[in-house]
Amino acid sequence: MDVIADTSIFLGKFLYDFLESLVYKIIPKTEKNVAGEIVLIAGAGSGLGRQLATHFAGLAAILVLWDINQEDNVETCRLAKEKGGEEVFPCKCDCRNRQEVCRVADQVRKEVGDVTILINNASIVTGKLFLNIPDHMVEKSFLVNAISHFWTYKAFLPAMIRINHVHLVCISSVAGVAGINGLSDYSASKFAAFGLAESLSFELATLKKTGIKTTIVCPCFINTGMFQGCTTKYPFLLPILEQEYVAKEILNAILEEQVYLMIHKFLYIALILKQIMSRKMLIAFGDYLGVDTCTASFKRRKKTNEL
Repeated sequence: MDVIADTSIFLGKFLYDFLESLVYKIIPKTEKNVAGEIVLIAGAGSGLGRQLATHFAGLAAILVLWDINQEDNVETCRLAKEKGGEEVFPCKCDCRNRQEVCRVADQVRKEVGDVTILINNASIVTGKLFLNIPDHMVEKSFLVNAISHFWTYKAFLPAMIRINHVHLVCISSVAGVAGINGLSDYSASKFAAFGLAESLSFELATLKKTGIKTTIVCPCFINTGMFQGCTTKYPFLLPILEQEYVAKEILNAILEEQVYLMIHKFLYIALILKQIMSRKMLIAFGDYLGVDTCTASFKRRKKTNEL
């Protein structure tokens, strides 16, 4: 009888959630108001982080900008204020360092308040074949792209659980849901970031913390310093995305409290195909999309979006 009852309850909840999801696909959710919310962006000094900062500034959010490069971070602060940001706080922080994250997080709490939207955006990429990746760069990729998320979550989550009115945003990648040739360290670290964000969202849901929202973002390659020179064979299928477009998509996903965001839409089809294709078919599919061309076209330089 327990099996019948549990199954009936499950099917009822499943059907309700499915219909709700279907309705929201047709009629978008009402966008939430982020005016006065304290938004922390890790990796705000350039690229996508800078674009997100200027967009949130235009919505009257209070901004806390973290970056390892304070000069770039101050420039982002200036641009955010030009877009209407009245309260913008640039903070130098190396998110690879747990002690530094805890120290700067305490400073933020005392001087600004409790963070209500946390965006883990910091990333670096090596862009080398596996055996050519220096060992220290493997460690650095994981520290920046994944381990830093542990430290920021641990620093801010206790207060977030108490408030129960917050939003966690993980910027992963297409390389975080599908292995990419020539990006083994980047791809593995982005898989880790995706897995952490997803498992944490399930854990918080189990704890009935329904006020803590999660958005996990997986864009194709973005036209930033990290992927400058990157090309694909068929841009209409696997495009190199512009920062402004990606930032707007992420902002809309946060405002509508969307859990998963794949950019571009073709990724949804590609992920389904990944589950049913053989390995040889996947390799042929990658060759068709020009993924090898993509990784081979990197300008070998150390320009990053780091913290």
